[in-house]
Amino acid sequence: MLELLHIENVAVIEQADIQFRPGFNALTGETGAGKSIVIDAMGAVLGGRTSRDLIRTGSKKALVSAEFSGVPTDLAGLAECGGEPDEDGVLLLQREMDADGKNVCRVNGRPVTVSQLRALGRNLLNIHGQHDGQQLLDEEQHGAYLDRFGRLEGALESYRRVYGEMAELRGQMDALKMDEAEKARRIDTLRFQIDELERAELRPGEEEELLERRDLLRNGEKYLAAVGGADQCLNGDDERSGAVSLIQEAENALSHLKNRNTRIEEIWERLEQLRCEAYDLAETVRDLAGEFDFSPEELDEVESRSDQLYRLKKKYGASVEDMLEYLDRSRRELDEIETADDMLARLAEKLTRAQKAVSAAGAELTKARKAAAAELEQRILKELRDLDMNRVRFSIEFTEKEPGPDGCDTVRFLMSANAGEALKPIARIASGGELARIMLALKNVLAEQEQVGTLVFDEVDTGVSGRAAQKVAEKLAQVSRRKQVLCVTHLPQLAAMADSHFSVEKGERKGRTFTEVVQLDRDRRMAELARLTGGSKVTDALLQSAGELLDEAEAYRRTL
Repeated sequence: MLELLHIENVAVIEQADIQFRPGFNALTGETGAGKSIVIDAMGAVLGGRTSRDLIRTGSKKALVSAEFSGVPTDLAGLAECGGEPDEDGVLLLQREMDADGKNVCRVNGRPVTVSQLRALGRNLLNIHGQHDGQQLLDEEQHGAYLDRFGRLEGALESYRRVYGEMAELRGQMDALKMDEAEKARRIDTLRFQIDELERAELRPGEEEELLERRDLLRNGEKYLAAVGGADQCLNGDDERSGAVSLIQEAENALSHLKNRNTRIEEIWERLEQLRCEAYDLAETVRDLAGEFDFSPEELDEVESRSDQLYRLKKKYGASVEDMLEYLDRSRRELDEIETADDMLARLAEKLTRAQKAVSAAGAELTKARKAAAAELEQRILKELRDLDMNRVRFSIEFTEKEPGPDGCDTVRFLMSANAGEALKPIARIASGGELARIMLALKNVLAEQEQVGTLVFDEVDTGVSGRAAQKVAEKLAQVSRRKQVLCVTHLPQLAAMADSHFSVEKGERKGRTFTEVVQLDRDRRMAELARLTGGSKVTDALLQSAGELLDEAEAYRRTL
């Protein structure tokens, strides 16, 4: 359960520590005092979406921390955060929000992401907001409520797996289907492109070779002059000796003294090595000069081939490798089109089997849903009777539909608010107060099957008054014996039924608005209940009535 909520610089709350108790906790206060801010702070520390406007004016950051007790070590989402409760089962969640939009989230001091915090938070605390009842008007949500109640995640996942396979087969078949005229046009286009690329006889790396050869051919005279000059220097000509001959002469001049002087021997050996290297180099230069066979015809051929590659690249790819890849894709596509009929026949056989699998999985899912629906109907009706809706009939309707990602049936919640009236969609007949109570009933039923230990109700009493309000208060008291309940309310019946009562009070200090949360003793509770009943004018009669209301609520709680 939620033991402590610490808030710093959130909207009008400069700092507040709220120590919640087991059982039923009520929060009351004037409109605009900041009750919803407390709920927003809870949502923030549980990983909910936040706005920079949540940070108190003039502050650079806001902080919310929540301490939970009795947390099981196997709580869903806890392992992903890399943390665990301490030996007393205490878990601390923290979220720091900067004005620049950055968030720092921690679980027991270990940094986590907002999404990890959200996944963990939904298993610790459930917030039922003021407008959640409107979700009942969205019939697309009804199936999700039923699946959640029946814990049908496994059956739904099995169905979605086979449905996904069927959808993929249909996509493959649609990709292969085309009318005959379109098919003929596409075949002609592919054959032309394949023929053009095949006739080009492309080679990987060819373009780089052409560029290098073209540069050589365009600058042939420069290359010949340079290589010829190097050859003359190394090998000599009729008029002078080359470097190889000169090195040879130096080597011969020292050869008869090499055995008499060690230094001369070292020089001679170096000259010998130099002569060998110069000789190899001279031969290499002579071979290179022989390779330079330039002709205008070859340059024309290279230029023509380069132009051909340029034109092909404009149509088929940025490089020879890209064009070869395009050729492979075109060949495959042509083969697929030409063999499409055979492929369609094979896919049709697979699709038939997949459709049977989807029908079977859909039937199993529908069967499980109907079994869960029968139980959910009874549970909801029981809850509604407890909430003073004795004449309401509630039913879950199944309508068969084409298989879709969520199954083969449409689920709708129907109700009849008064005796003798036919069952109709909730959106057409339920009032605001009825929606609130139906949603409360649904939340209570679903919460019984979840690990979450704390339920938060933000003005669940919207549209409720009189006897119905008393029934809602009693229902929350009943739920609080299984789960911790936190309730923001404007109704004295609900506030009186709480085990712990907190008042959210707004004031002004040093020219700034501030809000504080105070736990009330009996006398202050009586004054607050009198205010909720009679407004700003609190009379002795109202105070006496508030005391009686507290006594009656305490007597009821003792019966639970």
